[in-house]
Amino acid sequence: MATSLTTLGLELPTDPRWTNIAAMQIGDVLIDHAYCEQKAASSCISLIVHYPDKALLVETLTPIVAEEWGHFQRVLKELKKRNIPLGRQRKDEYVNQLMQLITKGDQEKMFLDRLLICGLIEARSCERFKLLSENLEDESLQKFYRELMISEAGHYRTFLELAETYVAHDKVRSRWKELLHAEAAIMNTLSPRGDRIH
Repeated sequence: MATSLTTLGLELPTDPRWTNIAAMQIGDVLIDHAYCEQKAASSCISLIVHYPDKALLVETLTPIVAEEWGHFQRVLKELKKRNIPLGRQRKDEYVNQLMQLITKGDQEKMFLDRLLICGLIEARSCERFKLLSENLEDESLQKFYRELMISEAGHYRTFLELAETYVAHDKVRSRWKELLHAEAAIMNTLSPRGDRIH
């Protein structure tokens, strides 16, 4: 599967320094990755809880919850193989800044933003997993991250498709473009850290 910034819609590539730093801190990357998968599952659960009347959303996101939790379990296995304890969750400045972009006070806009930001996070994760799959020396981790890259790419599309199911296509595309610009601006403000997925 060919995955690129073009197919993901992202406007700014990851700073190339990140891959080299991450490779030297792979234990920290795996710990942060575990929590990213946990938060992805929690985000889907939160959407289901807040919008139980949206049957297609519930039906679509329920298996993704299970899949993301399965990814969490797989990362835990990679940590165990290396005798690395999970440790505490770290602050995710990237996600925290994205969450500040959610529109307040307008229910439809808030719903749309929540879906699209989930899509953005999946897209950026996919891009990062691709870099790890291509640049790590550990062949088992290369394979591991390639498999997760493919999965995250599918999730990114799912959130956009859900948005267009419930909100007019032109509104979705207009807001998606705004959020892509904002995400690129956030990426520009963050220094590359080898102990974080984002």
